[in-house]
Amino acid sequence: MTPRLHALRTGQGPRLVLVHGFTQNARCWGPLPALLAGHHEVLAVDAPGHGSSSGLALGLWDAAAALGGTGGAATYVGYSMGGRLCLHLALARPELVRALVLISTSPGIEDPHQRARRRAEDLALAERLEAVGVAAFIDEWLATPLFATLPRASAARDERLANTPTGLASSLRLAGTGVQEPLWPRLAELRMPVLVVAGERDPAYTAVARRTVAAIGADATLEVVAGAGHAVPLEQPETLAERILAWLATLR
Repeated sequence: MTPRLHALRTGQGPRLVLVHGFTQNARCWGPLPALLAGHHEVLAVDAPGHGSSSGLALGLWDAAAALGGTGGAATYVGYSMGGRLCLHLALARPELVRALVLISTSPGIEDPHQRARRRAEDLALAERLEAVGVAAFIDEWLATPLFATLPRASAARDERLANTPTGLASSLRLAGTGVQEPLWPRLAELRMPVLVVAGERDPAYTAVARRTVAAIGADATLEVVAGAGHAVPLEQPETLAERILAWLATLR
């Protein structure tokens, strides 16, 4: 039987399923769920290895199955790692994904040598996490250049402490970018509307976002959020909510 993910529910209307990034959980979206809940039922899930789903150790395709079994037919909104899970779900169970929002999301590393290097880095991170514990690891994680534009007050550090070393380490080992098969060749299979979002101050992911839109084709829309880095949902939640709601309104 496919496991179910823990989820927090708010609002009423067409369902939006929010899937967070690595080291986060369902409580790490800041004001975004409330901003969306005026128009939608918002289901924020704990991804496998995180929050109250910490005991679930799943690879990406199995994690996507658990996500679809929890969220059902909905618009899926994924940030970073969560975007990768949503992308896997959209390819495996497209009938469940009415629309897809990918925020700071990579379809994978194509070069096998770079992918192997990233896999080794993820394994080393997992060992580091188990050695130092969640609190110290999260401080180290948030101090990396990827989050240089994320204000400490907006980083949801206290909420991230609900995670466990075992859960986060399993996520790195089983669902990290290093073990992900590159999905670039399959992006043209997507037939649902796709909104691809990146932060203006995150040039690497902005370039990935532009390429993603081109690979998907006419059903994809690009949004580059001014003033935001990688963590768009925490850095610019009001702008992100406005962009998502405006885009969803065009679909209706």
